[in-house]
Amino acid sequence: MLEYLRNAADKPLAKVLMGILIFSFVGWGVAEWVFGLTSSDTTLLRVGGEKISIQQYNNVRSNELAAMSREEQRELYSNPVKMLDFQNGVIQHIASARRIDKHAHDLGYVVSDHRIANTIRAIPQFQDNGKFSPATFDMVLRGSGLTESDIAADIRVKALNTMVLTPTITPITTPQFVALATYNARNAKRDVNMTTVKFSDFKVGKPTDENLRDFYAKNPHHVPEARDISYVMIPAAMDKPDEYENGLKAAQKMEDDIIGGETLVAAAKKHGATFKQHNGISSEKLPNDKNINESVIAKIFELAPETESELIETKQGFVIVRVDKIIPEHNADFDSIKKELVNEWTHAEQEKLAYVRANELLVDLNKTGNLQNAKKLTVSRTDGAPMPVLVAAFKNPIGDKSIVAAPNAFYVLNVINEKLPELDTKKIEQIKPEITNMAMQHLNADYNSYLEREYPTKINEKMYNRFVK
Repeated sequence: MLEYLRNAADKPLAKVLMGILIFSFVGWGVAEWVFGLTSSDTTLLRVGGEKISIQQYNNVRSNELAAMSREEQRELYSNPVKMLDFQNGVIQHIASARRIDKHAHDLGYVVSDHRIANTIRAIPQFQDNGKFSPATFDMVLRGSGLTESDIAADIRVKALNTMVLTPTITPITTPQFVALATYNARNAKRDVNMTTVKFSDFKVGKPTDENLRDFYAKNPHHVPEARDISYVMIPAAMDKPDEYENGLKAAQKMEDDIIGGETLVAAAKKHGATFKQHNGISSEKLPNDKNINESVIAKIFELAPETESELIETKQGFVIVRVDKIIPEHNADFDSIKKELVNEWTHAEQEKLAYVRANELLVDLNKTGNLQNAKKLTVSRTDGAPMPVLVAAFKNPIGDKSIVAAPNAFYVLNVINEKLPELDTKKIEQIKPEITNMAMQHLNADYNSYLEREYPTKINEKMYNRFVK
């Protein structure tokens, strides 16, 4: 065979075939390089152009996990939704820290070694009898597993953070006129005239099928996607290590049998597990079942039909859930909701008649200045009339005349005047810290938005899906 290849090597056809073969091998390597698929590129995200590797992410993730209690860690590992939220939070934490660091560099902020040394000397844990002790410093470092460089880097980062974030941590003084205006706005009352036009006061006939079909065509009833599911559960005391381990082993054996082809019913019977079924589970109709927690619900809506989940840990034990059937979203059958349509059509027709009457009252009010069947009310922002009326009474200017819509009535409203509250100096002063906190929150949000625009974060989806998601 080799002899044949050597003899044929000089032939034109052989050269073409060898060229194609060589290009194929080279092409694979080039594609890896061009499309960033090389295994050496471990970048998880970029913050303002700076690369953050998956190793850096893992270091921060490990530190945050180490700071948790064992119970918190167990809850995290048993809940895929919470774990994903935690991991995304780590990414946000890294991105936020890098944005602040880059902004400090761009502003030219510097933390001198002298400042770091003074800060270390002032830390109580490194002192002996109120003075810095090199021996105590070395002992604390050995016990914590940190180095002098780690301490210095941490102090430098915190100092730079303080410099960059000074605008968002310096308290704002609330002016007196702002506190007074807020106090008046919250405690003022208004006099209004109001007439109620109820939908139920108007009589309409019975609708025909044609009326209902026309109404349904304009107001279809959507039935959300639903799923029929079944599940098996091995109960276990999850907070007791021995029972947890025994339950896990039993659940793994049951899982192996299910993977091997046994039905959930048979596997449950064989291993003494609980078996249950629920039909028609949807986002609007969740089962009242203590064994189905957020993790199980999330998995139910991820699975394809006729497939089972992996083991899911809950407070009661280990669960395997199966989606038996998916009923797609659809419009409800006309006959099945006919009674509902009669009520809805009747309500809609009454609403039309009530609106006509409310407009007649408003026109008369504008012409004569009088509102028929009106009640005079004094209202606050939270009391004295239905909520839609309260909103309109304080949203609209004094002297305004309008129709206010509500679920079962229209209100014809005339805003007459406003009554300011008596001054209470103590309450006005109590408002100031609240206004300050709100202002600081808005300032912090705006500043963070600015940093996000200046130093955008881009996630490497391939690495994210492989190592994080």
